[in-house]
Amino acid sequence: MTGPGPTADLLWRAQTYVAAAQIHLRDNVLLRRPLSPGDVKARPAGHWGTVPGTAWALAHITLLSGTGGTGRTQLVPLLGAGHAGVAQIAAAWLTGHLTVARRQFTRDEEGLANLCRSFPEVADLGSEVTPALPAGDFLGGRLGGCLPFAQGAALASGPGRVIVPVLGDGECETPTTAAAWLAARALPGTPVLPTVHLNGFRMGAPSLLADLDERALTAYAAGLGWNARTITVPDDGHEGFHAELAESVADTLAGRRTVLFMRCVKGWSGPATVSGQQVLGTAQAHKTPLTRAATDSVQLHALEAWLSSYRPEELFTDDGHPGPGLAAALAETGWPRLKAPRPAPAPAPVRQQPVSFADAVTTVIRAHARAGDFRVFSPDELASNRLAELAERPWTTEVLAEEVLGEQLAGFNAAGGRGVLISYEAFAPLLATGLVSLLKQQRMPGACPRPSFNLLLTSYGWHNTYTHGDPSLTTTLLALEDPALRVLTPADPARLAAVLDDAFTSTGQLNVIVAGKHPLPPVPADTLREELDRGLAVWPALSDAQPPALTVVVCGDLPAVVTAEALPRIRAELGVAVRVVSVLDLTVLGDPAVWPAGLATDEQDFLLGEDAALLVVTLGHPAAIWSLVKARHARPVEVIGWRETDGPRSQPDLAALAGMTAEGLLTAAGRLLKARTRCDTW
Repeated sequence: MTGPGPTADLLWRAQTYVAAAQIHLRDNVLLRRPLSPGDVKARPAGHWGTVPGTAWALAHITLLSGTGGTGRTQLVPLLGAGHAGVAQIAAAWLTGHLTVARRQFTRDEEGLANLCRSFPEVADLGSEVTPALPAGDFLGGRLGGCLPFAQGAALASGPGRVIVPVLGDGECETPTTAAAWLAARALPGTPVLPTVHLNGFRMGAPSLLADLDERALTAYAAGLGWNARTITVPDDGHEGFHAELAESVADTLAGRRTVLFMRCVKGWSGPATVSGQQVLGTAQAHKTPLTRAATDSVQLHALEAWLSSYRPEELFTDDGHPGPGLAAALAETGWPRLKAPRPAPAPAPVRQQPVSFADAVTTVIRAHARAGDFRVFSPDELASNRLAELAERPWTTEVLAEEVLGEQLAGFNAAGGRGVLISYEAFAPLLATGLVSLLKQQRMPGACPRPSFNLLLTSYGWHNTYTHGDPSLTTTLLALEDPALRVLTPADPARLAAVLDDAFTSTGQLNVIVAGKHPLPPVPADTLREELDRGLAVWPALSDAQPPALTVVVCGDLPAVVTAEALPRIRAELGVAVRVVSVLDLTVLGDPAVWPAGLATDEQDFLLGEDAALLVVTLGHPAAIWSLVKARHARPVEVIGWRETDGPRSQPDLAALAGMTAEGLLTAAGRLLKARTRCDTW
């Protein structure tokens, strides 16, 4: 077999055949006899339209990365469209990667039959792109994030590796992808080669990008700083595509930002018409076009003709193993993945306690940046956050697009790098979709552990204008009840430094750290180690020695200061013993059956007081605390936290409205103690 063309054609035909068989068949999976209604699924499910082009791209990417290429460059494919999962699973069955993940899917006729019957569940792997298999390092459920994810991964991938995200033209309409083209300017020399699959359609309508002719596409890319190459599949053939891909890789390695646009008719190689209606090249090809082959003889014959067009008898032996030609082609492919995480290097110890927000953040970040692969990602807010010292560092990336930065950090983590995204709390909700998907990916079978995703939220609403008050990201994330999440609210710079140091060396967690940049009075320092180890601690300096009637739980710096101001009045006017407990990790308030750090009932009673009323003072929404506390307490509980207003207010008015003042805490304490007295009389 000479040249890449015949080899690539074998790979493409085999992958496309197995994908179509997965969607439609339950038996006779290699067409040993004419199809009968019993061979076909009654309700075929899956996404067909993206398969032909995705399989074509993967055949050539993996050939160029394996022995069929130069042998010096590794191409790491990432699939941006979750609906390309059927093509990924088909390729993994052919290569044997699927058998490693699930033994029942052996590379023979029985294993393929098991796969076809299992699809779309595929033994708990699902039908969409999965991290258990090659090309699955990015989870396609967060449509639009693959390009910036690839950019971040390339930062940590080392020499001789090119990250190749395969994107759909519909993806290119998302704001995250659209901004990522321009954001590449902030990452010069990053070896990323986007391959954009222009099949003309989103799920249900024509795509905007595919409507551009070659001249317009080239101008569009050039305006964003990219060199465009365009090729048509299958018109330009396997040889032409392979040569274009190889040249694009060479350009990328030479430091020229290059994008490869691959035109391919939607659903190409599948049925052209169904029941007299055009399917090929329309949105009707997005899912399976033959939905009634089990009951409609015309569709049954059409399905048989479709599957036969890939000539499976040339691809597989009588027992369903890859035939000699296909086996040789598969042996030439390479399927590299992003690096596994490395142990975090120990930074130099901080010699003195930081005295300000900026001192805590910059001291810890500088130490980790010196020790190894570490990066800071931030929108154009570092100077505003009093962290201007970080802005000009070579390991800092600033782009005014939170979604892009979040994906870049996720990709950097996936390739083994460690880092932090620093953003305003008000803008952080833009990250919600990406972070929810990241947590989903970490829960999926086959997901590899990664350095933790660290998010430092500053400038929260209590010190900002009306338009810049929105703590809803933490509320959203806590509602997921994902044990990988920690919401950390350090009460002073020393605790912030300790939390950052711990987060930067952790693995597999989503650490959301909420800390204000404004100077505040000091708080007790003697329980710092206990708070870091257990997530909370009693503050003896602010607590009475006798058992409390009221326990005030402070979650963050401003709650700590307001509580300290309110305590003399609470003791003087209400005449009760008070205990103050500082919570560093909000999840300790949750059910230990859900949250790893959650307090058991006996520990909760010991720390909070067995029958004390509970006043929780938090930086965020009270709803976030209630989602943790739920029905865990028979005692009276009240939560003071962020409250939306009907319009702009002064900061003192905002605090008063929410009850985040000494007067507000006193009033709440009075209500709680009355409720506690009523409980005692029942």
